[in-house]
Amino acid sequence: MDPVAATEFLARSTTLTSVGWIGYIIIGAIAGWIAGLIMKTKFGLLTDIVVGVVGALIGGFLLSFVVDTASGGWWFTLFTAILGAVILLWLLRLAGRDA
Repeated sequence: MDPVAATEFLARSTTLTSVGWIGYIIIGAIAGWIAGLIMKTKFGLLTDIVVGVVGALIGGFLLSFVVDTASGGWWFTLFTAILGAVILLWLLRLAGRDA
């Protein structure tokens, strides 16, 4: 991979969607709640929301290497956040946490 392509690739992975930071927090909170329901966690609502916000950021970052996330809207961001939060909750279960 040449340096220009690598720079463009990394720049695209750090680009926010049209939702913005406040949108990420709101969508992440909703995604955390939904992921907690899907995974049937015992962490509690507040922890599920925090995991959702973190999952939204991680999921969006990782997915940006595969697709152009900057053109995604609310629904795409919500899907990505739910996916990221579910994966994060699953990893917490693997780590031995009682979820």
